[in-house]
Amino acid sequence: MLLTEGAGRRGFGRALVALLFVGATAAAVPAQAAPETPLQHIVPAPVTVTPRPGVTFTLTADTRIYTHPGSAGARQVGEFLAGVLRPSTGYRLPVVPGASGRHISLLLVGADARVGTEGYQLDVTKRGVLIRARTAAGLFAGVQTFRQILPAKVEAKTKQRGPWTAPGGRVLDYPRYAHRGAMLDVARHFFSVAEVKRYIDQIALYKVNRLHLHLTDDQGWRLEIKSWPNLTAHGGSTEVGGGPGGYYTQEQYKDLVAYAAARHITVIPEIDMPGHTNAALSSYPELNCDGVAPPLYTGIEVGFSSLCIDKEITYRFVDDVLREVAALTPGEYVHIGGDEAHATTDPDFTLFMDRVLPLVAKHGKTATGWHEFVKAGPPAAAVPQFWGTKTVAPDMVEAAARGSEIVLSPATKAYLDMKYDANTRLGLSWAGYTDVQDAYDWNPGAYIEGLPATAVRGVEAPLWSETITDSADLEHLAFPRLPAIAELGWSPWSTHDWDRFKVRLAAQADRWDVMGVNYYASPQVPWTR
Repeated sequence: MLLTEGAGRRGFGRALVALLFVGATAAAVPAQAAPETPLQHIVPAPVTVTPRPGVTFTLTADTRIYTHPGSAGARQVGEFLAGVLRPSTGYRLPVVPGASGRHISLLLVGADARVGTEGYQLDVTKRGVLIRARTAAGLFAGVQTFRQILPAKVEAKTKQRGPWTAPGGRVLDYPRYAHRGAMLDVARHFFSVAEVKRYIDQIALYKVNRLHLHLTDDQGWRLEIKSWPNLTAHGGSTEVGGGPGGYYTQEQYKDLVAYAAARHITVIPEIDMPGHTNAALSSYPELNCDGVAPPLYTGIEVGFSSLCIDKEITYRFVDDVLREVAALTPGEYVHIGGDEAHATTDPDFTLFMDRVLPLVAKHGKTATGWHEFVKAGPPAAAVPQFWGTKTVAPDMVEAAARGSEIVLSPATKAYLDMKYDANTRLGLSWAGYTDVQDAYDWNPGAYIEGLPATAVRGVEAPLWSETITDSADLEHLAFPRLPAIAELGWSPWSTHDWDRFKVRLAAQADRWDVMGVNYYASPQVPWTR
C-alpha cells in the first residue's frame, strides 16, 4: 500500500482504495468507554470524535509524510507538518507524493461531503494517519488537530526524547463560521515582523483564518506608502508613551501576507479613517482643513482627529493609499475603520464614505469597517464589524436586512485587551473585566437581539495595544482567551459547554509551556500544575 514518486496513476488508485477501505471499516467499530486521551482535549472542539480504545500510532525514524500527487497545496501542508515535527523528533520525515497506510497521508479525496472547504477527516490507526479533505485549507486544519493529539513536547525547537504516540480514533470536523479572526493593533505600539509571525503561528494552531492588522491610528502609521513617504518617515516614528515606533516596508508586509497565507490565514489590512488619523495629519499639513500639521500624538485618547472632508486632496490621498494597499493584499477585504469619528459630523461622515467606498471597489476590494460605518449606508457586500457593549443593536439588524453579514467582536466578550480582573497588570477596563468564562460563554448566533443567525459571518478577537509592547505582553492578554473565541468561531454550538471547555483548555498549558507562550493562569481554569 505504497506509492512512490515513480509510481503511476493506477498505483495511486489502488493505494487510495485500500486506504479508504481501511478508514471506513475502522470507523464502523462502536466507540467504547475508555480513559480520556488527547482526542478529548482538542481545541476548538471538533464536530465528532470517535476514539479507538487501545489503539495508538507511533511516529518513527522511518515515518514519511505522503501528500496528494500533483497538489502543490497538499505538498505545502505536508512540508508545514514536517517543519513542526522534525526539530523535536529528530526524524527526517521526508515529504513525498502518494499514499501509504503505514505512514502519514494527506489526501484531497474521500472526505465526507460535510467537511466543505475548510473541514477534514482524521483517522489514526495502529498502522498510520490519514487526513482527508477537499482543499489544502482543510488538510491544514486537520494537521493542527493532529499536532494537538501528539505529546506537547513535539512543539519543541530542539530534539526531545520520544515516544511520539497519537491515540487511535476518527475526527470529523468543519467550521461553524467562515470568518474566524484575530486582530492585532500594531499602530499604538509597533510589533516587529518576527513578533507578528509568532502570533500568526499561535493563532493558526486554533484554526483562526483571518488576521486583521490595525495598521494606522493617531499614534502611528505602520505601512510604507510609496506615494506618500512621510506617512512612515514621520508618522511611523513614535508610539504610545513616546517610544521609537516603526513600520513595515512593502516587502516586509508582503512577507507577512505570504507567511500568513502559508498557514491558510488571510490578512485584512486596516487603514482607519476619517478619524484615528493624527499620524497622517501630522505627516502632511495639507490633509488638515487649516493646513497646519498637528504634533505627533503618544497618548491613548480617541475621537479628536479627522481628515478634512471638504478638501479634494483628501480623496486623492485615500485613493493613493487604497491603491497601494490593495496591490499588496491578495485577500478580498480592506478595512476602512470608520469608528469613533467624533470630530466628524454625521453628514460629513456620510459624504466621506460616499467618496471612499467606491474607491475601495475601484481597487478590486470589498470594504469592511467598524460598525459605525453602517450609518453611511454602505453596499450590502460591505461587512460591518460590531464592537459594541450592548446586545441591542438595531443598526446591525437593519444592515443585515439590507444584505450585510456581520462579524461579531463585542468589546465585553471578545476584546482581548480588557483586563481579566481588577488586579491584572496589563489591559484596560472601559468595557469591564473579561475572564476566560466571559470570553467563552456567549452564542454568536443569538447574541444581538433580532439579528438572524444566518446574518453572522463570524467572530473576531481584537487585541488593542495601548498597554502592551512585546510578545510576552501580547500573549498574556491573548491566552487563554483567544482559544475561547476561536472555539466560538469553529465549533458547533452543540459542543458548547464551559465545564468541559475549561478542562480541554487546561490541557493546552503543557503545549504553551513548550512553545514559550506567556499565558495568564486564570483561576477559572483547572490547570494541572
